[in-house]
Amino acid sequence: MAKDMTLMWGSGSPPCWKVLIALEEKNLQGYNSVLLSFEKGEHKSQQVLDINPRGQLPTFKHGDRIVNESYGICSYLESQFKNQGTKLIPECGAEQARMYQRMYEGQTLAQKMMDVLTYNMKVPEGERHDSAIKRNSEALSAEIKTWEGYLQKGPGPYLAGKDFTLADVTVYPNFALLFRLGLCEKRYPKLAEYCNFLKDRPSIKATWPPTWRENPQGQTVLKDL
Repeated sequence: MAKDMTLMWGSGSPPCWKVLIALEEKNLQGYNSVLLSFEKGEHKSQQVLDINPRGQLPTFKHGDRIVNESYGICSYLESQFKNQGTKLIPECGAEQARMYQRMYEGQTLAQKMMDVLTYNMKVPEGERHDSAIKRNSEALSAEIKTWEGYLQKGPGPYLAGKDFTLADVTVYPNFALLFRLGLCEKRYPKLAEYCNFLKDRPSIKATWPPTWRENPQGQTVLKDL
C-alpha cells in the first residue's frame, strides 16, 4: 500500500511533519519519501508543480489520488487505513468532539505563529511598524496561553483526552517549533510537559526534522514571548 504513495516534504515544516507522523502512526512506512529544500527553492520545482500547482509542501500522492493540504492528508490516511496502526479518531463522542475542536483550532495557532515569524519577510522595510510587531506578538502570546489553559484543565495527557489522536498529530509540530524558537518552558509549563512527554513517542522520534538533528541548538526568536 505505502509503495503507491509519494510524499514530498521539507524539514522543520509543521505541515510536513504532521503528515510524516500520521504515516508512522498508521504503519505506512516504505512510501516514496522525497525530501526537498525550501532554501534552494525546490518546493517550486517542476516535480512538485506537476502534482501541486501551488508549489507548496507537503505534496502527497496515493496511486492516482492527490491530496496536498496537510489536514486533508492526515484525515485521508485515517479514513483509508482506519483498521491499521493507531486509531486516531476516538470512539468516545466527547473525546471525538474535543479532538475535532483542538485539531482545527490548531490552524489559528499556526496562523498567529506565522504572523510573528514572517512579518519582516512579508512587509517591506519601509512599511513595518513596531505597533504591528507588538500586536502580532501579543496575539500569539494570548493564543499560547489558551492552549496552556486547555492542558491545565485536562482531561488527559493528550489534547483530546486519554488517547493520542489527530489533534496531537496536527498540533504537536507547531508547539515543537515554538519551543525550538525559544519559547520559555517555565512560562508555559503544561505545554512544555506535553511536548517533552511526546518527544519520545516512536512516530515523533522517527520523524524528528533532520535539520534539527543536525543542529540541535535552537534559536531565541521567541524567548520574550
